[in-house]
Amino acid sequence: MLLLLFILVPAIELALLLEVASHLGTLPTLGLIVVTGVVGASLARRQGLAVLGRAQDQMARGDLPAGSLADGVMILVAGALLITPGILTDALGFLLLVPVFREAVKNVTMNRLRKAIDENRVHVDVAGMGFPSETGPVIDVPPEPFEPAAPPPPKYKVH
Repeated sequence: MLLLLFILVPAIELALLLEVASHLGTLPTLGLIVVTGVVGASLARRQGLAVLGRAQDQMARGDLPAGSLADGVMILVAGALLITPGILTDALGFLLLVPVFREAVKNVTMNRLRKAIDENRVHVDVAGMGFPSETGPVIDVPPEPFEPAAPPPPKYKVH
């Protein structure tokens, strides 16, 4: 499946780029690739920083920033898709920058994950951050002081 993806997506991208170039010309097509890359990377950076701030606020309140982390991953993927030359990857990258689309992807992913957990195809074990652990309490042990070893003697003596 993955091999098919690595063969099929570039083939579709190439066909789309050739089709666009046949209508617009070579230079406008190259310009389109550059503009979508620059604009997309800028949008991904701005949204990524906003999501990072939101995640930090949630953690400061003691909340688990799962939704913000999922948004961050999708924005990172969007940025990677947008700097990859191509029409199909740009379209998917811009879609991932739309919050409503990201929310729909999160909902579909969570529903599939819940179904897999219910069917025992996936096992989730959560411990720490206030969740009970099956293995017992977590005990923090202070680190022992570190003393660097003496430097080794020189191999050669200089006279």
